[in-house]
Amino acid sequence: MRTEFSNQEASRIVDAVIETIQTNKQYLCEVDSHGGDGDHGINMNKGFTFARQELDNMTEYTMSDGFKVISQVLVTKIGGSMGPLYGSFFQGLSSAARKNEIITSEIVMKMLQKAYLNLSDLTDAKVGDKSLIDVLVPTIQTYEKYFIDDAPFDVCLIQSLTAAKAGLEKTKEIPAKIGRASRIGDRSIGHQDAGATSCYLIIEAFINTINDLVEE
Repeated sequence: MRTEFSNQEASRIVDAVIETIQTNKQYLCEVDSHGGDGDHGINMNKGFTFARQELDNMTEYTMSDGFKVISQVLVTKIGGSMGPLYGSFFQGLSSAARKNEIITSEIVMKMLQKAYLNLSDLTDAKVGDKSLIDVLVPTIQTYEKYFIDDAPFDVCLIQSLTAAKAGLEKTKEIPAKIGRASRIGDRSIGHQDAGATSCYLIIEAFINTINDLVEE
């Protein structure tokens, strides 16, 4: 098992993230229909498809390049709150790795931390508000815990993905306190949050593809 991989070969991570959003377009709309406008999947797919088109016109790109393109597209071409939020998220992933030709477990941790830091500049959402933060924060906290304990790269990845899934499931048990779903309050209980769902899918693709790289 490897302990690092190149930023160049990690372009596969970008491809996987885009593909998972495109594949889950209808699923995201269905989840969003329980508390939102039912168009989360449409908007996300639109942005990631635009990004796919831009990347297809590039001769080659690194992981950092790819996440930067996604960020720019989401900020400029997607309306509502999710464009800026996910735009800042992907900008964080990109900038934290941009100067590194080699990606290690520590760099991955810094990428997740920077993505959250960027998001926190745009939203006051916290764990328990029923949002993507309910997925992202436990992912990062768990990764940090295992990294500090000197756990192998794959263990940090697997455990953080497990925490992300648990965070997603937790959103079914709480009322929405922010966003459109907050309008229905307790009636949102029993349904998982759309933003948390897309965040989980992104993290799942991100982590699983990294795990594939280190296992090669």
